[in-house]
Amino acid sequence: MRSATDGLEDINVKIIAIEEHWNSVNIRDALDRLQGGARDESVAFNTMGDNQARLEDIGQGRVEAMDAAGIDVSILSVVTPATQALPAREAIALAREANDEATDAVRAHPARFRAFATLPTSDPQAAAAELERCATRLGHVGAMIHGRTGTRTLDDPAYDDLFATAARLHQPIFIHPQIPSNELRDAAYRGLDPLTDLGLASFGWGWHMDAGLSALRLILRGTFDRYPDLQLVLGHWGEMLLFWMDRADSLSGIAKHLERRVSDYITTNIHITSSGMLQERLLRHALDFTGADRVLFSTDYPFHRPGAAAAGQFFDAIPDPSDRSKIASGNAKALFRLAWPDAPGR
Repeated sequence: MRSATDGLEDINVKIIAIEEHWNSVNIRDALDRLQGGARDESVAFNTMGDNQARLEDIGQGRVEAMDAAGIDVSILSVVTPATQALPAREAIALAREANDEATDAVRAHPARFRAFATLPTSDPQAAAAELERCATRLGHVGAMIHGRTGTRTLDDPAYDDLFATAARLHQPIFIHPQIPSNELRDAAYRGLDPLTDLGLASFGWGWHMDAGLSALRLILRGTFDRYPDLQLVLGHWGEMLLFWMDRADSLSGIAKHLERRVSDYITTNIHITSSGMLQERLLRHALDFTGADRVLFSTDYPFHRPGAAAAGQFFDAIPDPSDRSKIASGNAKALFRLAWPDAPGR
C-alpha cells in the first residue's frame, strides 16, 4: 500500500495538517441547549456516523488516525461554531476550558499535536485577552474563528484589539466557515426541502461564501494597512476568494483608502489550505494565483479522511520537490513558528 510519504522520502519531509477538528463535550452540550434562531443547525453534521466520537478523541485514537493517514503533526481546532453562537459569559468560560483541554492534549502528545485557540468573540475584548493567554501561557500557535458573531462581522471596529493582538504576537487567524445568518438563509438558502436547504447553506455553498466574504471585508476595511503583520488562513482552497480574485481586485479601483490592490493583500496576508479537497486541479488553480509558499496541507478531519494513498497522490502532483516540501510542512512550520519535534512518534 502506498504511503503518504512515498513522494517525500527523498527530501526527508514530514506532513503537518493544520485543520484537524475536535470538540469539547461541554461546548457540544451548550450548543445543543440553544433554541430557535440561536441554534446552528449545521452541528447536526458533527453527529453523523462516528464523527462525534472522533471529534471528542484527542488522545491515542486521534494519533492512530493520523498514523493511518501518514500525518506527523496535527493542529487541533474546535469544530464549527465553537463558542461563537453562545452568550458572552458562557462563551468566555467554555473557550478557556477548551483551550486548557487542548493544552493537556498537546502536553500528552508533544510530538504529534499543536493547537489553535478557541476565542469567545461574543465579547471582543475577552477574545483578545484569551488569544494573548493562549499564545503566551499555553503555547497555542494561532486561533480559529468562524466569521461573524451574531450580527457583528469580523471587520467591525470592535475586533481591532483582537487583530492587533494577533499581529503583535504573530498568531495567524484561521477564518473557518460557518452557516449564514437566518436572515440571509431566509432570503437565499431556503425554499427547497429542509435537508437540501441546510446543505446549500453549509457545505454546498453558504459556509464558503460566508468565510470568503469575511476575509474580503477585512481587506476592504483596511485591516491589513493597520496591521501589516497580520496573517489569515482560509480553508477549502481560499473559500471562493482565490478563484474570484481577478473580479475582487476590481474593487481596488473604488476602494481608494487602501494602500495596495485587493489582490496584493490576498497574496501577502492570506494563506490557503486544502481542507481535505486533494484534487490536483484545485491545487493547480491555487498555484496559478498565489505562490507555493502560501499553500498549506489539511484534511478537515473527521469530515474528510483521505488515506495515505490519496495524500501521496496529492503530493506527487507537486512537481517541484522544494514546493512539495513547503506545502507538506515547511510553510506550516514557518507560519506557526513550529519547532519540529525530536521524536515524531511514528
